[in-house]
Amino acid sequence: MMQVNKMDHERYFTYILRCADGSLYCGWTTNLEKRVDAHNGLITGGAKYTKGRRPVTMVYYESFLQKQEAQSREYAIKRLNKAQKLRLIASATMDTLENINLSE
Repeated sequence: MMQVNKMDHERYFTYILRCADGSLYCGWTTNLEKRVDAHNGLITGGAKYTKGRRPVTMVYYESFLQKQEAQSREYAIKRLNKAQKLRLIASATMDTLENINLSE
């Protein structure tokens, strides 16, 4: 039986959430569905920032093969001002967000 290295199939994501108050939150994860559920308080582990700004909605994400890439992208996005983040979100096609299968 051939062993498959888990790391060969693991993906990392950098994402942006829109909070109920209109603010934006950026983070990284290996599981988008669980992370959004955590931010919305459905499971434990959401960020302190989003706790008082629920519900949150995912408005943007990028996929990476390496954790460091996702973390570096998160850092870069966090350095953008809100107008720049909104342009980044607008540049993504809604088709990408509507067709995401979060449980892959």
